[in-house]
Amino acid sequence: MTTGVRRRMGVEERRQQLIQVALDLFSHRSPDDVSIDEIAAAAGISRPLVYHYFPGKQSLYEAALRRAADELADRFVEPQEGPLGARLLRVMGRFFDFVEEHGPGFSALMRGGPAVGSSTANAMIDEVRDAARLQILAHLGVQQPPARLDLVVRSWVSLAESTALIWLDGRRIPRGELELQLVHDFAALAAVSAAHDEEMAAIMLRMLAAEPADGPFAELVTRLTTLLPGTTPPALTRRTG
Repeated sequence: MTTGVRRRMGVEERRQQLIQVALDLFSHRSPDDVSIDEIAAAAGISRPLVYHYFPGKQSLYEAALRRAADELADRFVEPQEGPLGARLLRVMGRFFDFVEEHGPGFSALMRGGPAVGSSTANAMIDEVRDAARLQILAHLGVQQPPARLDLVVRSWVSLAESTALIWLDGRRIPRGELELQLVHDFAALAAVSAAHDEEMAAIMLRMLAAEPADGPFAELVTRLTTLLPGTTPPALTRRTG
């Protein structure tokens, strides 16, 4: 039971409060495990009043999902200044901040919670993925991506998502190492594609040309060359000396 004097809220204010309460609960436990009674208790109102604002947990879940989806999409927004590798590393930092803050909810969202099979929920998840894809393309300065580049970016967004889900199950690898590894993964995917396509090769060379000797992409080149004794990182050689 709550104590003290309750402040009367307007309709929209109460809706937003319930969405936030539900999001907080879904962030710490799977939505399947959260009841309307718990949401009502956390909001300090009765169960029937929750149903006055939302027809059921499904609609409340989707409203909370909408807010979470918008927040997650915002994590991929980054000023288009400086080397791409450093930008992606900052994006991955904010992405994993979200994953940590909303662990069980993030997992339920991507693996399917009470909204599994819901076209609305699936559409919102796709919106987040597409927003991330468009942000990466904007950083590359490409509005109409060739097929191979679009494949690389879509694959990388999916890889970041699946990596986060696996990491949540035990967190056996330090988070910072995974953030850097995902940036390296992007460069590796682009490099493999560049080996098969001249247009991708030009994009890859443009990426490397703007990368400083101490940046994430250059670090990957250096690490790879240590596996091959007697070699020198060509991209670094051109920018130093």
